[in-house]
This record gives sequence, structure tokens and C-alpha cells, in this order.
Amino acid sequence: MPKKSPNVLWFEDLSRGDVALVGGKNSSLGEMVRQLGKKGIKVPGGFATTADAYRAYLTANDLDARIDDIISRWQDHKITLHEAGSQVRAMILQGDWPKDIEADILKSYRELSRRAKTTDLPVAVRSSATAEDLPDASFAGQQETYLNVRGEKAVLAACRRCYASLFTDRAITYRQLKGFGHTKVALSIGVQRMVRSDTGGSGVMFSIDTESGFDKVALITAAWGLGENVVQGAVNPDEYEVYKPFLTKKSLTPIVKKSLGAKEIKMIYAGTTSGETKNVPTSKAERAAFVLSDAEILDLARMAVTIEAHYGQPMDMEWARDGDTGELFIVQARPETVQSRIDAGAIKSYTVKKAGKPLLKGLSVGSAVATGRVSIIESAHEIDQFVDGSILVTSTTDPDWVPIMKRASAIVTDHGGRTSHAAIVSRELGLPAIVGTGNATHILHDEQEVTVSCAGGDEGVIYEGIAEFSSETLRLDDLPETKTKVMLNLANPSAAFRWWRLPFDGVGLARMEFVVNNALKVHPMALVHFERLKDEAAKAQIAELTKGFADKTEYFIDGLARGLSQIAAVAYPRPVIVRMSDFKTNEYAELLGGREFEPHEENPMIGFRGASRYYSPRYEAGFALECKAIRRLRRDMGFDNVIVMIPFCRSPHEADRVLATMAKHGLKRGKDGLQVYVMGEIPANVILAEAFAERFDGFSIGSNDLTQLTLGVDRDAEDLAQLFDESDPAVLWMIESLIARAHKARAKVGLCGQAPSNDPAFAKLLVEAGIDSISVTPDSFVAVKRNVAEAEAATRKPKARKSA
Repeated sequence: MPKKSPNVLWFEDLSRGDVALVGGKNSSLGEMVRQLGKKGIKVPGGFATTADAYRAYLTANDLDARIDDIISRWQDHKITLHEAGSQVRAMILQGDWPKDIEADILKSYRELSRRAKTTDLPVAVRSSATAEDLPDASFAGQQETYLNVRGEKAVLAACRRCYASLFTDRAITYRQLKGFGHTKVALSIGVQRMVRSDTGGSGVMFSIDTESGFDKVALITAAWGLGENVVQGAVNPDEYEVYKPFLTKKSLTPIVKKSLGAKEIKMIYAGTTSGETKNVPTSKAERAAFVLSDAEILDLARMAVTIEAHYGQPMDMEWARDGDTGELFIVQARPETVQSRIDAGAIKSYTVKKAGKPLLKGLSVGSAVATGRVSIIESAHEIDQFVDGSILVTSTTDPDWVPIMKRASAIVTDHGGRTSHAAIVSRELGLPAIVGTGNATHILHDEQEVTVSCAGGDEGVIYEGIAEFSSETLRLDDLPETKTKVMLNLANPSAAFRWWRLPFDGVGLARMEFVVNNALKVHPMALVHFERLKDEAAKAQIAELTKGFADKTEYFIDGLARGLSQIAAVAYPRPVIVRMSDFKTNEYAELLGGREFEPHEENPMIGFRGASRYYSPRYEAGFALECKAIRRLRRDMGFDNVIVMIPFCRSPHEADRVLATMAKHGLKRGKDGLQVYVMGEIPANVILAEAFAERFDGFSIGSNDLTQLTLGVDRDAEDLAQLFDESDPAVLWMIESLIARAHKARAKVGLCGQAPSNDPAFAKLLVEAGIDSISVTPDSFVAVKRNVAEAEAATRKPKARKSA
């Protein structure tokens, strides 16, 4: 092994404590080579020049004082940022290598080639600032990287360009913003064996969810070719999320999200020796296929867990797959700098109350809402035209855009994923952003008033006009403990992770129909009988949605299982009660292909809905797909905290038929710990509570339906609105009776509804009646928790005796 020198150090001789010597990027690569290779983490070999070598280069070329002078003139507003950066870079590029540094770099490059059993080994030449990747700054893409560099002259030229990149306009601006002294930061260069990801794939990986900070999942993005397109946001990549706690169980496949990106282009080598690359269009086959197999997704997620555990903090990593060997490599790892530092004692929640028509959708970054006027900037050359406080709309961003990004109220891009430069910098600046819209620069126009909303989960929406919205900060650090379980009602899987910090006791109602309606969009019977469909337009839409699935019913099973798994993951191991589909016939008919399978009913509210559908020849094949999705969710993905709930079950006989149908399709009550609940929403459920309790493990009171059926009031009738009252004595009698009789039969009882948050007296009544759980929307959780605690305290107080 070559002897250590003050100019060059091999990765295997470095550790994470060497940031001052070789920068955050290179010290981290050295740490992984030394410590994690034996744990299965593959890092391409290489060496790093030291910060001392950089300083020696500046001194040898008499650059220190000249750089100080130029920076001072810029800070005194005597020259522009562009002029300052250009002058410093030109001086560095015109410098000569000190003989000893040049000799050490070339000697190390020859040794690296020898280790690879070749000459002129293709390498990546990466910048690593000594202040880079510190806990409160990502330094995302501030300095340059050069790929596929081959030959000694090319390596030296790339190294010199790395030195110069310490003074790009964006790097100067970023240091000024973060308070780093420009002469205090030095640069190390990493020279690393290239992974042939140009013929494979690459991407970015976080060991937590980037938007919510949920620490039980790993997020992976992937595109074909070299990774620069993913980092800079030039492509809309595939996106995967994996539930980390299950990765030790090899029999499970806990991939809770798989989203196919457009991946219109890929970056490959340009065929030169000096680091040039080029973008070429991807094939139709590449666009239609996922970059990673399930096995590769799980392997990368395990690497994320290993790296996170070693560093003891959430991590941001870049990976590459060699197209020749299929091997997966980690090429960078640094601390995650945003979510891991958010105040864990509070959640800020935004709600859009009244908005114009939706104009565009994309991936949301953050959870905030912003309003303002659009400022479209097509290229970095137009940055001077940006209007401060506007909503920046552009095709994509790179580090040159940071100076105006920090002056924007929100950011919208045509391209990019949640791990792109635009997303990372937006998070760090605390700005809402919507990336990967496809055509924002085409649809929107300058000075147009719009609302950028990231309040709805993973999908961000841009609305026409200035919307009305509100925000609320929920404090979590002084919430009382309660005996009564307070659970959440969740429907939207993409928004589930943002509530992970709430101390909830489980999910009392997960609405299956939300996933079907918003993510799948297709009537399940239209997938079962696809060839029979007469509606050609619907058939074409279904064919487009299900391409990539040889069996169209698998589209439904896979999508439903993954959607529900995100809700199950945020609560695990706490219970998650999933209600089987509860559309009315008119709602089912609106799904793609649905009209051919649904009867017309005058009163769908009390028609062919809930339990009656599940064993009917009209829908049993569709219900079978629901059962298969739940079975996959519990058995294959590992979420055995999922409880099934049957809605609108009219009689014990009907309950028997439903349970038999479930068993027929792989869901047998009691097997593998499966519990089955029933909605308590029909007077018959109360009157025959003991009989239902023999067949089900618990009840969940649906106060809306129970109120309308007890009082004979259509809950949607405006003229009868004043008669619809969940606190009516008749309804309260029903609730109290069901709780008492169910408990006598040793069945659990909960209630899912908003009444306990709106009416503390109602919460008190439920507590006094001995209800086991109350389930509410997340934004009502804190209020309900306090109402329940007060009610419990009141019921414990001894009643005053009457005086004689």
C-alpha cells in the first residue's frame, strides 16, 4: 500500500473524524470503506487530496491575498457576484500544480488503476468542501463532480476544475447565507473508481421520509443512467418507500410505495476522456419499467438501515448500480439536515378552505401553503428578472438558482423528484414546493395569481387564484394520558406519515374506498371482466392504468395493499381498523367501468351497500380482490396489526354469509390473529348486539348512519338539518346500550366521528358510558385528547352527598 502523504490519503485510511482534512464527503466515504465493508456496504475505492494540498496550491500560485481582495470588493458592493466568482475561478484554473502534489495525485491514480487491473481507469472526480455536509447545512451540489474521467492529464484538469468550483456564484452565495467564511473553507478532491451506472441505474436514498421525517421508512429514488439527473431534478424518477423494521424478516416484502416515474432521459458517457456526459432519450421499454427489482429495493433499504445505525442519525445517500455486474454501490453518504432537526414537540397543519380550480399537480415538498404571483424563469441567465416574493416556476433548478430560491415564496418545477436539488433546497429554506408537474412552465404565466398547496400529502396541487387557507400549530409536549384510547381516522395514504409524531393509540377507521377512488380509479369488476366491457373509452383508460400488469386484477390488489400499508406502517404495532369498501351504488358507478356493473337505485344510502355486496354474485369477485389485498398486507408485507371491519351489516345471518365469503377468499377470522369488527350503524346492530358480538371481535359506532336511521332523518337533506342531532336522547340511548351490551359480551366498542371534538359534553358521555376508543381526524386529535382527559377526571371525582 502506498505510504501516506500530506497531499493524498486513501479512503481506507480515513474516518468520519477527518472532515477538516478531506471534507465531509470524502471522510464519510473513508468511514464506510473502513467500517461498513464487512457489513455488506460496497463503496467504490479511491483516494482523496487533503485540505492542505488545496491551501498549498493557492499559496504556490500566490492566490490567497488576491482571492481575499476580490471577495472583499464583492462584499463592499464594488463588483457583482458574477464578476467576483468569474475572476476567482479564472485565477485558480490558470494556476500550476506544485510538483509534489501533482506527483502524489498521479502516483495514486496509477495505483488505483493497478488495483482495478487496468490502465487509465475511468474515475469520478468529486469535490468535498471541508465545511460540507455539516449537520445544519446540506451544501447540496455546491461544488462540481466530473464523471468518466480517464488518463493522467484529464484527472489533473478535473482536479483543478474542482478547486475552481469552490467559487461558483452559487457556492459563494450559499456560504454567505450560512455564515461560513469564504477563506475558512478548503476543498478536498475525491478520485473514485467509476461505477458503470451509465448502463445500469442510479439515484438517491434517505433513511427517513423526507417530507414528514417519519423515521420508520427509507425513501429511494431511481432513474436510468448516471445519477446527476436525479440529483439535479432533470428527470421524474421512480420512487419507492420501505418499512425498515420488517427488513430483518427475509420472508416479508415491506415495500409500502412503488411509484413509476416518467424517466424521459438518461445520462450516459459522451465517449471522451475528460468527463463529458450527455443526455439521451430513454426507450419506451425503459420508461414503462421500474429501474429496481423488489429484491434490489430491499437490499438498498437494508444498506440505508446499516449506514444510519453506524452513524447514529438519519442519512442522505447516493447509490449506483453497475450495468455490467449488477452490483449495488453506495457512492455518497451524509447526514440528513432538515427533518432530523425539526421541533418534535409540535406539528404545523395547513388546511385549504376555499380554492379555485386545480391547474396542476406534482410531488409536494413540505406541508405548507403559499399564495402569490407566478414568476417564470426559464434559465439561470434570466435570474435577474425574478420578482422577490413571487412563486418561482421553472423547468428544473441546480445550485446556481439558490440566490433566487431563497427570495421566493414557493417553488414549482416541471421535472424532478423528492430527492432533487429543488426539493432539498426548498426543504432547507422552509419553502413549499411542487416538483415534477410536467408542464408548469407551459400552463402558468407570469404575474398569474395562484396558490401552491402541499397540505394534502404526497400530491401537491396548484390552484387558480388566491385561496383561503388556515394553519394551526399542534403542541404535543403537554398532552395528558387517557385510559380511553384516542385513535385517528385516516383515508389518504399519502398524508398518513405526516401524523407520525401524534401520540395516537391506533387508527380507528381507515377508509378503503379512498384508495380505490383516488389511487386506483377503476371498478374492481371492470378488471375481473375487462374483456366484456362495452364502454370503449373506459376500457382504453383502464388499459393505460394497468399496463405493466399481465393480470389486470393484480393492479387492484397491489395498489390497494400498498396504499393501506402506508396507513398500517405509521401506526404499527398499534391496531389499524380497515373498513372494507363502503361505496353506495351511485358512487361505485362513477369508477372507471362502473356503470356496467351497478344497478340504479332511488335511495342508495339504504340500498345495495356494505355487507350485502360482499356475498352477492354481482360483486363477490370484486370483494375477493379486496380480501386478497388485505391478505397480502398482513401476510406478505407483515402488517398483522390490521383489523378488518364490515360496514352496514343488517343481520347476524348476513354476518355469517360475509364471514364465510371472507374465509373462502383467504381471510378467516381468528387465523393468524385476524380480528374482524362490525360497524355499529344500524339499529339492528344495537338490538341484536349479543348476536353480533358472537360473530365479531368488536364494534365501531358510525354515529352519522346510526343517527339518521334512528331518527329517520336523511343526513343530506338541507330542510331537515336541524333535526339531525347526534346528541338526541334516542341516539344517545342507542350508543349507551350498544356499549353496555357489547361489553357484557366481551366485545370492544369504539366510535369514529367528529362529535367528541366539537362537543366536550358528548366526549364526557362516551367516557361515562365506558367506551373503549374514540377515533377522530388528525387535526382534531389534540382537542379530543384534552376533552377525554377532562371527562375522565370528572368521572373519577366523588359526587357530593346531599345534605340531610
